[in-house]
Amino acid sequence: MKDINLSVKSYQKIVNEEEIPQVYLYLLRFMMKVKADFSRHFKEKFSVGNISPGYMDYTYFPFFDSSLRDHKLRFGIVLNHKKMQLELWLMGQNAEVQQEYWEKLKSASWNKHLVTMPQYSVLETIFVENPDFENEQAIQEVIRKKTLETVPEIMKLLS
Repeated sequence: MKDINLSVKSYQKIVNEEEIPQVYLYLLRFMMKVKADFSRHFKEKFSVGNISPGYMDYTYFPFFDSSLRDHKLRFGIVLNHKKMQLELWLMGQNAEVQQEYWEKLKSASWNKHLVTMPQYSVLETIFVENPDFENEQAIQEVIRKKTLETVPEIMKLLS
C-alpha cells in the first residue's frame, strides 16, 4: 500500500461523498431482503445464518442442513462487490475442511476452469450476473430457482 496517510485521505474523501456510502448501505439492505426471502422459501429445508457484510469485497449469508453441518460445510449466497454478481459458494468450516473437499470437488464442472482452490470456498458458481437492482423480485426468484437446481447437484457429489 502507498503512504498510509494518503490512503486514509483518499478513503475519507470517498466516505464523505454521498453516493458510495449510500450504495453500500443499499447493497447491505438488499442482501438482508434476499436473506429474508430465502429464509421464507426454504425454512423447511435449510437453516440460514446471519449476514456477513465483508469488507466491501463480499457480502454473504450462509445456509445449511444437517448433512452439510455433519460434513462441516455450508453454502453461501454471496454478493461479489468487485464483479457485482450474485454467486453460490460451498464453504468449509476451516482451512483443513476446505482442502479436504477441494480435493474431492476440484474436477467438478464448476471447478474445471480453476488451477487452485478459491480463497474462501471449495466451489463457486454464478447465480446472477449483472443484476438489475431495479427489479429485486426477479433477482430473488432467480436465486430461489438456481438454488433448487444447483444445490442438489452439488450435494450428490458430497455423498
